[in-house]
Amino acid sequence: MIKLFNTRTREIEELVPMNGKHINMFVCGQTVYDDMHLGHAKTYINFDVIVRWLRFSGYDVTYLQNITDVDDKIIARAKESGIEPKQLAEKFETRFMEDIEALRIRSNVTKFIRSHDYIPAIKNQIQLLADKGFAYFLDGDVYFDVDRFPDYTSLSGMKLDDLKNHRIEPKEGKRNPYDFALWKAAKEGEPKWDIEIIFEGQKIMLSGRPGWHIEDTAMTYAEFGPQYDLHGGASELIFPHHSNEIAQAEAASGLKPFVKYWMHSGVLFINNQKMSKSLKNFIRVRDVLEKYNYEDIRFLISSTHYRKSVNYEADLIEEARIKLGYIYSVLNMLYNLEEGIMESSNIFNNSIEKFRAEFTNAMDNDFNTPLAISSLMIFIGEIKDYCKHYGIIDKELKVKAINEILQLTSNLAILESEKYKKGIDSTIKELIQERESARKNREFIKADELRKRINELGIEIEDSAHGTIYYFKF
Repeated sequence: MIKLFNTRTREIEELVPMNGKHINMFVCGQTVYDDMHLGHAKTYINFDVIVRWLRFSGYDVTYLQNITDVDDKIIARAKESGIEPKQLAEKFETRFMEDIEALRIRSNVTKFIRSHDYIPAIKNQIQLLADKGFAYFLDGDVYFDVDRFPDYTSLSGMKLDDLKNHRIEPKEGKRNPYDFALWKAAKEGEPKWDIEIIFEGQKIMLSGRPGWHIEDTAMTYAEFGPQYDLHGGASELIFPHHSNEIAQAEAASGLKPFVKYWMHSGVLFINNQKMSKSLKNFIRVRDVLEKYNYEDIRFLISSTHYRKSVNYEADLIEEARIKLGYIYSVLNMLYNLEEGIMESSNIFNNSIEKFRAEFTNAMDNDFNTPLAISSLMIFIGEIKDYCKHYGIIDKELKVKAINEILQLTSNLAILESEKYKKGIDSTIKELIQERESARKNREFIKADELRKRINELGIEIEDSAHGTIYYFKF
């Protein structure tokens, strides 16, 4: 049984999909006017882990992510760059796809849906809202009448009067300051589409482009229908974006809830300030990947619960790299451990079963990745202690332990490298045996010199009651 925190109800709830074991899931994706930064990566990694675990748990998940390729920011950046908005959007969509491929996210998204492909669906939803009195025409624009939708603040928990301080769409003649655009009249040189909407029996031709909020609801309506299971995104989108999505969708269809479970990830901060392109304090994913492995980034992100924010500092990812290296080293120690009949097989098998139960329980309870990682680190410590204490292991248990770790952590997309299988060649084994002999003969200076030579070859050694335990340092 999987439980999750539902922003809509502000409670931890049991996951009960609308259609058996099938889940329709949508996550707000990228607005393609610049490169993807670590703040975006946190959101996409958080939900990638969630969809991996849902599928691992036996659910059939249709996972959609949108590409916003019609937007004010794209138009503004294109003007700055002296190119067409479509050209700019295509350039940064290509780079975005490269980045999420590098982070091992892309293949888990069932379908990427693009705003410009859904203009007919957007037109139909605007018509539904006009027919029901929720949309009104104003000088080429179309706005949603918020006062007609009583539940507008249910997701955010805000007071309606407070919304005046958050509205970013000022226009003289709006019925309410917090009304938001469904359609925007085109300005000179901007991309535009022509649609016809009937307002109170009068046909009006609109030349322009959709508002940001209606793109998502029209797309999911076209793909999933008027209601679906799970909507994800960063917590900063709760208001106004997700609040507007709910208003549009439920007003158009008359069905509630539009989405059964709303899930929100915490944002990424840098120097205690939200990482943002507008603040120009962002770190590009591709820049980080020049120095670190994708597993380092994913381990760092998963070390904090998805609902919590992270204050990024350079030493955090370095710590993640070191911890991952330690795990790989212990796996290498286990992989190279001598195989044979062991007296303590029950003890080791119990540790494996305990690890699996604790990891699974953590993930089943609101996808608690830091607790899951904690259970992994405890098990890794037990493996190391076992190797040093016993010096021999049953082959089947060795395989079982490694397979359990790799299977469970595949949901975090870490430990995907096979470098832990790296073996110790005969030359190094001879040096290790020579050092053991020197220690037994109390030739400690010679033993220290041999240790140094072995370390220089990338091998760490630890002395135990059963001889020397050795492994690569990663």
